Amino acid sequence: MGDTKGAATWRGAAREIYRRVQRLLCGLLWWERTYHEDGLATEHNCDFVQDERFIRAYELGRATGSFRGRELRWRVHVACWAAAHAARLEGDFVECGVYRGGLARAIVDYIDFCALDRTFYLFDTFAGIPDEAISAGERALGRQPGEYDECYAAVCETFRPFANVRVIRGIVPDSLRQAEIQRVAYLSLDMNVYQPEIAAAEHFWPKMSSGGVILLDDYGFSRYRMQKQAFDAFAAERGVPILSLPTGQGLLIKP
Repeated sequence: MGDTKGAATWRGAAREIYRRVQRLLCGLLWWERTYHEDGLATEHNCDFVQDERFIRAYELGRATGSFRGRELRWRVHVACWAAAHAARLEGDFVECGVYRGGLARAIVDYIDFCALDRTFYLFDTFAGIPDEAISAGERALGRQPGEYDECYAAVCETFRPFANVRVIRGIVPDSLRQAEIQRVAYLSLDMNVYQPEIAAAEHFWPKMSSGGVILLDDYGFSRYRMQKQAFDAFAAERGVPILSLPTGQGLLIKP
């Protein structure tokens, strides 16, 4: 146990050093950058960070503790855009890989989800990554069981005021059977390993509305390249492209 904690502390310190060096280098290269967070630096317009509606939604999401000390505004902005698009379509919202509910909490506020006649389903173990979900290749890339703290009670409390949000505990895809979902407009996948994500995508793809959104949180990150490979194959089989975003996310639209 001590060795595990020591390794986790070392990895955290190494990541922080990497982030500081990255910020320093970007500071030397971009004197007029308008945005620099979460591995993304740009001099382009990002006026959404000044939008009061977005600021309120983001702060509510951050307050859950989901972002673990990081700033993820552009990633959350993409999710809010996708949710606003999906709100115009027929179908429920689904998130597989919730942690403490930061992304969902931002969306609920941003699009006033409680005013919609639909349900937001939140699926997670709420105790980290199951050992059996991690492939050998992903273990080699550093995936480990757990990695996230127990948070089921906290998530239930966060969404207790919203009658049309359901928190469902269990291992995906088995837990998906706990909900009778007929149509989906928005699907977010962020489980850090590819097997349950692909299983969820296959489960919900026939239920997706035309124009429905699948948002892949880990698609562009090198540590999660097996997820990218799996979803590239998934998309190719269905003849649809995935938009790779500079935030590291992937965006897939059901034709």
